[in-house]
Amino acid sequence: MSALIKSSLARKVVMALSGLFLVFFLGQHFVINITSVIAPDTFNTWSHFMGYNPLVQYVLQPILIAGVIVHFVMGFILELQNRSARGTVKYASYKGSANASWISRNMIISGLVVLAFLGLHFYDFWFPEMAYKYIEANPEDATRYHHETVHKFEPFWRTIIYVVAFILLALHLLHGFASSFQTMGVNNKYSSAIKTFTKVYAIAIPVGFIFIALYHHFNQIPH
Repeated sequence: MSALIKSSLARKVVMALSGLFLVFFLGQHFVINITSVIAPDTFNTWSHFMGYNPLVQYVLQPILIAGVIVHFVMGFILELQNRSARGTVKYASYKGSANASWISRNMIISGLVVLAFLGLHFYDFWFPEMAYKYIEANPEDATRYHHETVHKFEPFWRTIIYVVAFILLALHLLHGFASSFQTMGVNNKYSSAIKTFTKVYAIAIPVGFIFIALYHHFNQIPH
C-alpha cells in the first residue's frame, strides 16, 4: 500500500510539473499570438524566429511535445486510479459534488477536449509548417505568417471550435493550475495570492485567445 501511495504521489508530481510547464508555454504562445492583432509585422518576425531557430525547433519543440504527452498520460492513469479507488468505497459514501466541484470531477472530459483541440491546432498550423519547410522545401518567407494565421479563422465552424475549446481550457486551468501548486507542496503566506493569480490567469489567457480568433474571423483581409 505504501508503494502504491508513493507511486501515485510521484505521478501527481510529474503531472503537476508538466502542467506548470505547459501553462508557461501557453502564456508565451499568447504573447506571440496577440501581436497578430496589434502588430502584424512583429508577429511575422517572432513567428519566423520560432519557426527557424535551431534551439526552438530541435530542443524546445520536442520538449514541449513530450510535456503534452506526459501530462495527458499521467492524467489518464490518475483518473483510472481514482475510479478504481472509488469502486472500493460504498456507493452511498460518494456524494459527487458534495466531495468535489464539477470542474475537478470532470477534468478528464475537459482534458480530452483540449487534447482533441491540440490535434486540430497541429493540423491547422504545425503540419502545414513542417510540410512547407521540409517536404515542399519552400524558401524562407518571413512575411507569410500573419496572412496564414488570419486565413485559418475564415471558416465560421473552425472559429467556433477554437472558442469552445478555449472555454473548456479555462475550466481545466481553473482547477488544474492551482492544484499543481498544492501538489508541489506550496503552502505559505503567498498561497492566497498564488490562488488568485491562477484564477485570473486561467480566465484571462483563454479569453485572450478567444478574442484573437474572433478578431481574425470578423476582420478578414480582402483577397
